[in-house]
Amino acid sequence: MPLTIMSADRGTAESTRDMPLPHATSGSWRRPYRPGPWRVGIAAVILLLSGYVLLSAMIIGLAGAPSGATVTLCVGLAGVAFALRILRIGIWVSPRGLRQVNLLMTTTLRWRDVGRVRTAQQPVKWLGLPRTVQGQALVIERRRGGALRLLLTDHNSDFLTRRDAFDRAADVIEAWAAEHR
Repeated sequence: MPLTIMSADRGTAESTRDMPLPHATSGSWRRPYRPGPWRVGIAAVILLLSGYVLLSAMIIGLAGAPSGATVTLCVGLAGVAFALRILRIGIWVSPRGLRQVNLLMTTTLRWRDVGRVRTAQQPVKWLGLPRTVQGQALVIERRRGGALRLLLTDHNSDFLTRRDAFDRAADVIEAWAAEHR
């Protein structure tokens, strides 16, 4: 694997940066797209702040206040767990089914329970905030019951400035659904 910052083949690295991540085993859960820069940036800031909180927990502990150090340590570890959970949010697929990971909840459907996977033009949330804009969303409908909560849109933190990556991810998930149903 060439180091593109030190070599002349930057063009190949730029063209493959939105490709799905390679995985060794085919039976494991995989995200068919890369996390977006907004999601990674938000998680990095939270991890940075958590690092400062953990450092302050160490200083408080060395100063001789174990109860304050314990509370501060718990806050720092909660920040790390929150940042890692933010990085896991998304749609994951495997030969067994489709998994939708939200911040607090994970929904797993077997492929036979997935009714229809389609892309729809509709109002979507911008970066998950209350503001809505017109955009595209990947709608996953169950055979019995309603559609899953919209998680994959072209205005979320994975695809805000990467419309082509959204189209590729939606096509890959639709192809997984068609192949395994």
